[in-house]
Amino acid sequence: MTMTIDEQMAYLTKGCVDVVRPAELRQKLERSAASGRPLVVKVGFDPTAPDLHLGHTVVIRKMKHFQELGHRVVFLIGDFTGLIGDPTGRSKTRPPLSPDEIRANADTYRAQIFRLLDPDRTEVAFNSTWLSALGAEGLIRLASRYNVAQMLERRDFRQRFDAGRPIAVHEFLYPLVQAYDSVHLKADVELGGTDQLFNLNVGRDIMPGYGLEAQVVMTVPLLEGLDGVEKMSKSLGNYVGVTEPPDEMFGKLMSISDELMWRYYLLLTDMSEAEIAGLRRSVDEGRRHPKDVKVELARRIVADFHSAEDAARAADTFEARFARKELAVDALPQVVLGLDEPRALSRILVEAGLAASASDAMRKAQQGGVRIDGRRVTDGRERIAREQLPLTLEVGRRAVRLVAG
Repeated sequence: MTMTIDEQMAYLTKGCVDVVRPAELRQKLERSAASGRPLVVKVGFDPTAPDLHLGHTVVIRKMKHFQELGHRVVFLIGDFTGLIGDPTGRSKTRPPLSPDEIRANADTYRAQIFRLLDPDRTEVAFNSTWLSALGAEGLIRLASRYNVAQMLERRDFRQRFDAGRPIAVHEFLYPLVQAYDSVHLKADVELGGTDQLFNLNVGRDIMPGYGLEAQVVMTVPLLEGLDGVEKMSKSLGNYVGVTEPPDEMFGKLMSISDELMWRYYLLLTDMSEAEIAGLRRSVDEGRRHPKDVKVELARRIVADFHSAEDAARAADTFEARFARKELAVDALPQVVLGLDEPRALSRILVEAGLAASASDAMRKAQQGGVRIDGRRVTDGRERIAREQLPLTLEVGRRAVRLVAG
């Protein structure tokens, strides 16, 4: 991809919240262009959960942008830092992961990131490689480069300190060892979510002490979930998983509001801000219908994680189901239920991934959004027995086929 430095700056900073600092990023890009040496761009992931959702991919897409411009992208799996537990946003000490949990989650991450990144141009690294070798003496020397007053500038720590809630000493080590990753990799740029700004800036702070130029820090926003309110989260049920089937992914994306659609265009596509603004004008001026533009968004995202053919089929299925009122039952995702005795609909909705909790399921039913074989059900306590299966269960624009196991 050939771009001027101005075009690169616009492309790389699109959707970013913090860029510390833009002038330094420009200088690094100019130097890279002149020398032919690619920048080292680092992103760290603690393997705290086995699956990624679209919220995680906002920063991965930014990695892709650097990769497209020829830079060296390091996908850093924090198998060492995962043993500490990131204190970011925590009101109490986070329980650390076991080594087996970390290895299992890391393997899943590696498979999933290559749905966006080029595997031949992505360096995957584990920070235990150098942090375990640092040893006790090295860790003490590293800890000497920061003081407690600096650590308490972090809001999470300050709030817990002021409230008299405990802060374990090892939690202070987390931002320091994350910063040391940047030292070891000689990072030019580190990317992360806005909640990671403190940790990323610690890397900037300590790198000059190791004779290195400070890294540029770039943060991306935390993506709102399908509800448009809360951060995308599996526990809240407002997420789109990157491994979900094309039809499921497409249907979920079509459920977002017209306003949230523009946020997703900005953070989940490679379109430029100018292109997105032009698209929005076409809707505002009545030249395009919002639904058609949302279909285009859903097709783009499904194609990124599956294929263009899968995206086209998902769009056709969606159109048949909701525009022509045709429901291709055989094509629906199946949920196998072992119903030894009748079970409440609210529980089944949670098991089928159509509600985040029993209370959420009850609320969806009360609001009239739940159908069984086309029949609206408003009481989440209604019980489903094994002999009633198979059934088609719909919640809003999502549907599954319940079958007996």
